[in-house]
Amino acid sequence: MARAARAAVGAVTTTTASVLPVFLTGALTVQISAELGFDPAGLGVVVALYFGISAVASLPCGWLVERFGAGPTSRLALLGTACAMGSIALFARSYAGLVVMLLCCAWCNVLAQLSSNLTLARHVPATRLGFSFGIKQAAIPIATLLSGAAVPGIALTIGWRWAYLIATGLALGALLLTPRGSDGRGRASAASGERATGALSVIGLAAGLGAGAASALGIFLVAAAVDRGVDAGLAGLTLTLGSVVGLTLRLVNGWLADRRSGGHIAVVAGSLMAGAVGLVLLAVPGPPALVAGTVLAFGLGWSWPGLLQFAVVRLHPEAPAAATSIVQVGVYGGGFAGPIAFGFVAAHASFTAAWLMGAASMLVAGVLMVVGRRMLVAHREAVTAAR
Repeated sequence: MARAARAAVGAVTTTTASVLPVFLTGALTVQISAELGFDPAGLGVVVALYFGISAVASLPCGWLVERFGAGPTSRLALLGTACAMGSIALFARSYAGLVVMLLCCAWCNVLAQLSSNLTLARHVPATRLGFSFGIKQAAIPIATLLSGAAVPGIALTIGWRWAYLIATGLALGALLLTPRGSDGRGRASAASGERATGALSVIGLAAGLGAGAASALGIFLVAAAVDRGVDAGLAGLTLTLGSVVGLTLRLVNGWLADRRSGGHIAVVAGSLMAGAVGLVLLAVPGPPALVAGTVLAFGLGWSWPGLLQFAVVRLHPEAPAAATSIVQVGVYGGGFAGPIAFGFVAAHASFTAAWLMGAASMLVAGVLMVVGRRMLVAHREAVTAAR
């Protein structure tokens, strides 16, 4: 029990610290851009490049995590993240400098995500695996929560650079919770012929469309609200509220997953479709629509990653990091295309048009998730028949 709890806590802290740089940049964009000089399209470009590098690195990092184990790769990810965030705080004096330093965090996020997946798959009992993945994926709303709170708590008081310095300390502190000992490394090639690569690719595409829209939610929410005249502090607190809702429902999804025998991907599809409604509400003017849209979009449209990764790991226990890396290519690809498209539309049309585009993307993601689920079922039946 203690080993499983440590694994879950370590996975959360590792994932939170490694993903924090990109969401911190999004939440602090009003303050950072005032000093470094860039518009929403510029923010979209840097975030897109961040996730583009992550997409390219995902499959190789999956192999590395399976080969060398979760412990060493977790520690490498955290050290890289700490160095990059410390550099942003101390040396980012231009937009180009910020881009270079933030991109150094990208591969760290990939390693942290996949090493955490391996940690949970190897150290947590099957009866609590769903909830553990819910806890682990709560790292994303935790990161957005911390980022949102950093606006009134740090950026508007002592300056945005201090937020990165504090985050650097959090990443270094997370090193104490990385896994020790054996985690079953060297299994990446096991039963690779039975991996449902085609179905996982379709699911990855669906996850990419959903993640693209959801990433824009966390990155542009504050800037979009301020553009409509909402106070920056209130906008940051709204982001914090959405993060709390998203965090809670990720845990609920994981808890419920351990009490179901299947149907996890169908739940993911339904969450995406319902989350699209929240993005539509964000296109409606006024603080009530802002709050309702944020809660709904975070609560449903961005509550599914842990459930999806849990489903993939259950289907591929022989190589969980390698299997989830296939889906993560799509997620990071969405993170690449989503923010740059959102930022372009916001800069050249309006934030309203950008939110509606995101809603359409999330709706299509739900449909593709249903298609991918059917392909998985067909693949499983074919493998069973072959045996």
